[in-house]
Amino acid sequence: MFHGAITALITPFSNNQLDEAALRRIVRWQIDSGINGLVPVGTTGESPTLSEAEHKRVIEITVEEANKAVPIIAGAGSNNPIEAVDYSRHAAEAGADAALHVAGYYNRPNQRGLYAHYEYVHNNTELPIIVYNIPPRAVVGVDVATMAELAKLERIVGVKDATGDLTRPIRERALIKKPFSFLSGDDVSCVAYNVGGGNGCISVTSNIAPKQVVEIHRLCREGNFVAAAALQDKLFALHSALFIEPNPAGPKYAMSLLGLCSDEVRLPMMPLLDSTKETIRNTMKALELI
Repeated sequence: MFHGAITALITPFSNNQLDEAALRRIVRWQIDSGINGLVPVGTTGESPTLSEAEHKRVIEITVEEANKAVPIIAGAGSNNPIEAVDYSRHAAEAGADAALHVAGYYNRPNQRGLYAHYEYVHNNTELPIIVYNIPPRAVVGVDVATMAELAKLERIVGVKDATGDLTRPIRERALIKKPFSFLSGDDVSCVAYNVGGGNGCISVTSNIAPKQVVEIHRLCREGNFVAAAALQDKLFALHSALFIEPNPAGPKYAMSLLGLCSDEVRLPMMPLLDSTKETIRNTMKALELI
């Protein structure tokens, strides 16, 4: 199963072009920091504003640079199942280990439609699938009963849970009778999610503090939830600062302070206000990250 601290990678830009050198540098730094996995071209990777060629190139570079050191879960989701299949097939050809699939945004299917979407992608691709359940962005969410039905499909092997409902791993584990990766989609509540049976987190904060986020999930795997919660509390100010303005403008600015990439984002994301930059900078100094 996929587990631990898995970074939802940003996509670095330079003069509105994909910065391939920076992406390679970030992937190497993540692996050297002990990260447990990487997710290229998710929402944090600004997938909505990447061209198809850029989307595919980011996955190729991430796989190449990781060189089998950690699992790569490629963002491949779309509200169009035909496009989701195309991205999944490319990810498989590039050498990714799994695909992360969000569904339902804008077209707003019911539960039968969501199931049919994932079933279609499953039956027409070969990679293991992580279901990305994020009602705040997709408007529709995958219900517990639907998740249990999806888990009966051979290669649906996990969920990134961004529902905000900490009972979800408990209720889903009661119905899912096979090995399944329960991954939080929220750094702030990941320890509580793991207490309920989670295996880790697809993290934004690990773009900036990978060693600390890895340590949180190591402690959780060992059952030391008190120490994990104490470290999560220590990082709370950073989690909050990174999301003062829409993601990933905050993480990109923080990473620019680490010398990893520029803070450039694409419209409709906007550069940070000076007040937000100051908060992030001060928070990182307090944690001795810079």
